[in-house]
Amino acid sequence: MITVASCSSSLLPSLQSLPGFLFKSRTFFYFHQIQNPQRFCKLFTQKRFHNALLSPRSSVQFPSHPNPDILLSYLISAVGSCSSISYCRAIHSCVIKSFNYTDGFIGDQLVSCYTRLGRADDARNLFDEMPNKDLVSWNSLISGFSRRGYVDKCLDAFFRMKFEMGIEPNEVTLISITSACASRGAIDEGKYTHGFALKLGMLWEVKLVNSLINLYGKSGYLDAVCRLVETMPVGNIVSWNLMIASHAQNGTAADGVGYFNLMRRAGINPDDGTVLSLLEACENLGLQKLAEGVHGLITKCGLYANATVATGLLDLYAKLGRLNYSLKVFEEVNNPDKVAWTAMLAGYAVHGNGREAMELFEGMVKVGVEPDHVTFTHLLSACSHSGLVKEGKNYFDIMSQVYGIEPRLDHYSCMVDLLGRSGLLNDAYELIKRMPLKPNSAVWGALFGACRVYGNIELGKEVAERLFSLDPSDSRNYIMLSNMYSAAGLWRDASKVRALMKEKGLIRNPGCSFIEHGNKIHRFAVGDRSHPELEKIYTKLEEVIGKIREAGFVSKTEFILHDVEQAVKEDMISKHSEKLAIAFGLLVTNAGMPIIITKNLRICGDCHSTAKLISLIEKRTIIIRDSKRFHHFAAGICSCGDYW
Repeated sequence: MITVASCSSSLLPSLQSLPGFLFKSRTFFYFHQIQNPQRFCKLFTQKRFHNALLSPRSSVQFPSHPNPDILLSYLISAVGSCSSISYCRAIHSCVIKSFNYTDGFIGDQLVSCYTRLGRADDARNLFDEMPNKDLVSWNSLISGFSRRGYVDKCLDAFFRMKFEMGIEPNEVTLISITSACASRGAIDEGKYTHGFALKLGMLWEVKLVNSLINLYGKSGYLDAVCRLVETMPVGNIVSWNLMIASHAQNGTAADGVGYFNLMRRAGINPDDGTVLSLLEACENLGLQKLAEGVHGLITKCGLYANATVATGLLDLYAKLGRLNYSLKVFEEVNNPDKVAWTAMLAGYAVHGNGREAMELFEGMVKVGVEPDHVTFTHLLSACSHSGLVKEGKNYFDIMSQVYGIEPRLDHYSCMVDLLGRSGLLNDAYELIKRMPLKPNSAVWGALFGACRVYGNIELGKEVAERLFSLDPSDSRNYIMLSNMYSAAGLWRDASKVRALMKEKGLIRNPGCSFIEHGNKIHRFAVGDRSHPELEKIYTKLEEVIGKIREAGFVSKTEFILHDVEQAVKEDMISKHSEKLAIAFGLLVTNAGMPIIITKNLRICGDCHSTAKLISLIEKRTIIIRDSKRFHHFAAGICSCGDYW
């Protein structure tokens, strides 16, 4: 029996004053007489009950015939649901006074509880005091460290177990270590664990191989992933899901979809993990048809009721420009949780639907769903994209005053963007100076963007210097400063910035536009001549440009930031990638279908005006997602209200 005196004093303060089975505050409670473990756990975590346990003044009486088996089961249940280190120690005290650590493996569970609560040293101290530690005990310690991502502590315990105690690991041991390595990107340590598994002949264990696939997939080692899959005796649904996810996360989403097709041919039915991996692949590929196919698969497999799957689907539709589809999915979710509400709010934000976002937020609060910091990030972003300054300020205030959420860097970035977009550059700058947090590149970048829009060269140069010091390798900041100088006619200053970029070896990311047709993504660059249908595309482009010029459109050549002749500027701006993609879309899509285009950079003012007029003359809906937001062009109007 472990006595109070033998327990580490760092773990259990004032143990001599702790009661046994009975304590007295206002009412007497006999632990062994409570017939509901859940009720016991709830009682055990009540502050009044806990204070009485630790109070030196509590009256301690032991029942004459306690039932230790029932009490042990209650304590085990309490450990599993414990959410406070002080409560964990109170349970620990009862174990010390009445049980052995080996009874019901309660010692192992306490070790896991301490690690789960982030008290690795306490877990280690308790573990060292436990007698007769077996493989289960060591695995409890290692798995506890693994859940917290403590790679070094996992390996240290592993070495002690194997080389000091002579206990051979099993697949549970290695899975825990591999999982920790995957969560922290510790690929070298993961390879070491892989070597141990190979040496011990454990690679026939499917769960262990799956954990290695997860490790290599997250680290980008797709060749290692494929070799593991090829050599494993029998894979399961988790193996296939990891294969799909690994390729989706590493830029080869099409191969991931290919593995899904192989999985179906093998007669394996998809589950929610499969669908979530496919949704990620769809997002990376940007294929509407594929997304609709996955939607059908979700319905067919009866996974629509899964809130996580439905949330992933509505998020995908929003990112692909189909906000109406997102809303339909959201409305079909039964009792949407906080994640679903926030995902729909994020969809409204990126599409610039500020009013709808506010209505959704109010509805969320009305049904009793508590918003978190992510919810407010998207809400403030929606206000920013819609120019709702007053409303944004109000939400920023109530976030902390009503909901107790302290503003984070993302929230300050949204507020700076909100003020800056509205022309309140001085207010935005003052907010940055008053921030209790050190501003990062996102915060300064929001102000820098506003300086570019409003042509504030002096403040823009100061902000640029801040950004250069924070991230000297980000070419976007140099390009933006150069463009600001060029727009102001300061060609010499612009040339100096470009020379600095060249000196640092920084390369400008060329502007590209993407559009889906025929289950394929078509890419266009400025003046692109590589498309097989280029003659038809340029003919169509000249046709629509001619129509809008007849309607009075004049090219905004000020957006060509090069010191060249006017005629050259007009030729350059007429061949921007967005215009080529629009012309292609007019050629290949039906009149009733929207033309959906994705651009990797911010849309220029001339292309924005061109898209508005084309939508009016051609009677087509054009949706363009640039690096900041979605623009919905219809009947000569953009959803952004020319505010982006």
